[in-house]
Parts: sequence; C-alpha cells; structure tokens
Amino acid sequence: MTAPTRTRDPLHSALVGLTSLGVLLQAVWAGAFLRDGGRDPDWVTVHQWGAGVTLLLGVAAAGVAVARLQHRSDLLVGTLLLAALLAVEYVLGLQASDGGAAATVVHVPLAMALMGIAVWLPLKARTG
Repeated sequence: MTAPTRTRDPLHSALVGLTSLGVLLQAVWAGAFLRDGGRDPDWVTVHQWGAGVTLLLGVAAAGVAVARLQHRSDLLVGTLLLAALLAVEYVLGLQASDGGAAATVVHVPLAMALMGIAVWLPLKARTG
C-alpha cells in the first residue's frame, strides 16, 4: 500500500496566503480604530472593507480546495472551516457595528481562532 500524495496547489496556497494576510491586517485595523474608542470612521471603514475582501478570498480558496484538493482532506476541511468561520465573523462584525454588544463578545475571540487557522493552514499545506 502506498502513501497518498501530499501535493500542493499553487493557486490554493496563494489564496490561503492572501486570506491569512487579510486576517492579520484585520487585527491591525481593528486596533487602529479601537485605539480611539471606535470613533475614527475611516479605520472602521477600512476594517469593514478588509473583512469583505478577506471573506471573498477565503471563499475562493474554499472553492479551489473543493475543486482541486479532494485528496487532501486536511486542507479541504481546514479551508472550508476557514471560509465558514470568516462568514460567521463577517455577520458578527456587521451586528457589532450596529451596536450589538453580544456580537462583539463573540467577534473578538472568534478572530483569535481565525488567526490560529490562518497560521496553521499554510503551514499544513507546506509540510503535507
């Protein structure tokens, strides 16, 4: 019995890398507007746009994973989880921006979990 191949897909790697960069930048931008108590509308707007772009990149990465990486269940499940949690995070962010304190309580810890997945996924893709 031979071991399954652990090939990398350059498009998946690029999309996951860009998604991971988006997750990191979201933390930076959140820090920029939270520094002033959330009163700087420019940084809030940057954070909102960054969330949309990051979500789109995550969904694109998930699509590539479904189409090309069915033999890598670790990357397939990890990428689908990343995209799903990004969608939940996006909705929570919208609710938080409308004054939902409960959404903020979940939004911030979920962001930390997303950071972990955003670091783990590219490493897993690289090491096989």
